[in-house]
Amino acid sequence: MSNENGNSRRREALLGDRPGSYAIARHVRMSSTKVRRVIDLVRGMPVGEALVTLKFAPQAASEPIYKVVASAVANAEDTEDLRSEDLYISSAFVDEGVTLRRIRPRAKGSASRILKRGAHITVVVEPREQKGA
Repeated sequence: MSNENGNSRRREALLGDRPGSYAIARHVRMSSTKVRRVIDLVRGMPVGEALVTLKFAPQAASEPIYKVVASAVANAEDTEDLRSEDLYISSAFVDEGVTLRRIRPRAKGSASRILKRGAHITVVVEPREQKGA
């Protein structure tokens, strides 16, 4: 859905009328707490530095976050005509996604529940404000 100035509601909520772009990865099969550990590392970084950090981070969550950051940069370059050297990660957050419930058989005919958690990753990139402007 778009509003009166042609932007989507999600863009209005994330960016308002500021230049920049965003990307969202939904239903990532990883716990949101594990993903938040990695997203806290790159929040506020320039995108080039963030991509290098994510490429060599040992956590498994760094791979989907790398893809989301790269997608947000590509969106900004394509739709907003922004240069990737000027962009930084202005906002990045992780929401809890769908939890798949599974059953593990236990002793004496009982069962215990396994929770396979999911996450939604959102990354917003904006151009850094110029000091001379």
